[in-house]
Amino acid sequence: MCHNHPSGDPKPSRADIEMTKKVKEAAAAVSITLHDHVIVSRGGHLSFRSEGLL
Repeated sequence: MCHNHPSGDPKPSRADIEMTKKVKEAAAAVSITLHDHVIVSRGGHLSFRSEGLL
């Protein structure tokens, strides 16, 4: 999963974290594994997996 932050700051918002948790649970219900969620911005990128958020 991937999305961008036009603000330039790749830090996930509380809403990003909660939405990712819900998508992971919904995917698991149909035997799909969410491997990562990446936020891309002008200031860099952030991997939920690398940050321990997934």
